[in-house]
Amino acid sequence: MTAPKKSPAKRAYLMASGDLRASANQRCWPEQAKMEAILVKALKAEGWKCQRAHKFDPAKGHGFIDSQKMGMEVFRKLDPDAPLIVAEAVWQYSHHLLHGLLTHRGPILTVANWSGIWPGLVGMLNLNGSMTKAGIRYATLWSEDFTDENFKRGLRQWLETGTVTHDESHVRDLSTVNLPAADEKLGRRAGRELREQKAIMGVFDEGCMGMFNAIIPDELLHPTGVFKERLSQSSLFAAMREVTDAEAGAVLAWYLKKGVKFHWGSNSETELTEAQTLDQCKMYIAAVRLADEFGCATIGIQYQQGLKDLTPASDLVEGTLNNVDRPPVKCAKTGNVLYAREALPHFNEVDECAGLDGLVTYRLWRELGFPPESTLHDLRWGQSYPVNGKDEYVWVFLISGAAPPAHFNGGWKGASSERQPPMYFRLGGGTLKGISHAGHIVWSRVFIMDGKLHCDLGVARVVDLPAEETERRWRETTPQWPIMHAVLSGVTRDQMMARHKSNHIQVVYAPDEKKAHRACRIKAAMLAEMGLDVHLCGDVRLD
Repeated sequence: MTAPKKSPAKRAYLMASGDLRASANQRCWPEQAKMEAILVKALKAEGWKCQRAHKFDPAKGHGFIDSQKMGMEVFRKLDPDAPLIVAEAVWQYSHHLLHGLLTHRGPILTVANWSGIWPGLVGMLNLNGSMTKAGIRYATLWSEDFTDENFKRGLRQWLETGTVTHDESHVRDLSTVNLPAADEKLGRRAGRELREQKAIMGVFDEGCMGMFNAIIPDELLHPTGVFKERLSQSSLFAAMREVTDAEAGAVLAWYLKKGVKFHWGSNSETELTEAQTLDQCKMYIAAVRLADEFGCATIGIQYQQGLKDLTPASDLVEGTLNNVDRPPVKCAKTGNVLYAREALPHFNEVDECAGLDGLVTYRLWRELGFPPESTLHDLRWGQSYPVNGKDEYVWVFLISGAAPPAHFNGGWKGASSERQPPMYFRLGGGTLKGISHAGHIVWSRVFIMDGKLHCDLGVARVVDLPAEETERRWRETTPQWPIMHAVLSGVTRDQMMARHKSNHIQVVYAPDEKKAHRACRIKAAMLAEMGLDVHLCGDVRLD
């Protein structure tokens, strides 16, 4: 008599990617441990066991995978066919895991919390975008407490099939719709002009914080007419040293005359100091001069990890560059004002997908006669809130740098600069903080999927919230950063999470709702002419 076959063990690996910086991992570990305990309980309720793929390290004070080296060591010991859950309660570096996920044969599930303070959803979106670019099959889930029916249903589906089904009915391929002839003609012409005239994207070191999804391969970028000038952040640091104290002082005087509020203190380890701000003014001048020297139409500064041990943060610089009204910078040799009466579009964290998007937007909005200032934000978090008597899902768009004062209530007078958190920014430096004004925007995201460049576009409203609600949302996220309260048109929270292939989202204002829809259509045609696969998301009107 033969022994009956044992049913396969219902066991899944659990792992967590973290930051590269020990201080961040140590501070965030308790929240990650709390989330993992809830996940283990949820799996147990389905009859599954959860085996952590790597142990808590008492010497480090956390249980995150904190380097690519460590990640490879962990994956070497795993069964490549076993189910694998990547749980994220905080920001993480995707390259710590990407190598192992690329060759893992078992089903992969990414899971994130839903919190502003602990931005696991931001980290997971970056990992999802990176896996999409790499061609890795995965499923994804998110939850506020991991007890809701949607999460439990999705988890059960993944445990049974290795997949999770989400609603993406809000997405329409541009190839399946008919745009108004005039809009299509204008957009196509703008796309051809950029392709034929070409433009240079200045990249100050690639690959910030492991964001594989933020790097556009040259063979995909070149057909759009945009070409990279690979610059070194060491060159930027060297150029800063050539800027005089008097030149930096003149930029600071410009800010002060405009009404920018600097929250200066005396303790440089925990407070913003005037000396830090002056160093940021030098970085601003140096960046403009280098961009001019190399003929750049757009630039992106990585800062993290390259400059964090050398200079204060680049955020004040980035937001200033993205504003048409900004301190003048003169060529050191000729004395001519560089990029006069123009913004120099900057893509935060050297996200090249946002860089291409920002350049396209700037050129097109100039042609349309609209204010051309745009920025990326983190798709940070959100909650429902009554707006004009109607319950709306109001997203918190938030980013440390790149947001231009043209977006803020009061412009420069509504802007302030506060010290970046010491946990991430040892040498300090100020942000460019403000509250984005009410109005209509076009949002977008360029991403890479199936070996091609894609772009999702939609429209949204920026709404005013009561001051106390804005302050609460700041406290729940990062109060030093600029904030935008956005209501997406025709896209639910979960549809956005299921579809979006990045932690970043690009936004730009239009004069009114009708013009926002028209500009979105024209931009879609422009991107299509440049060779991108374009998708309209939500309620984008076609007339």
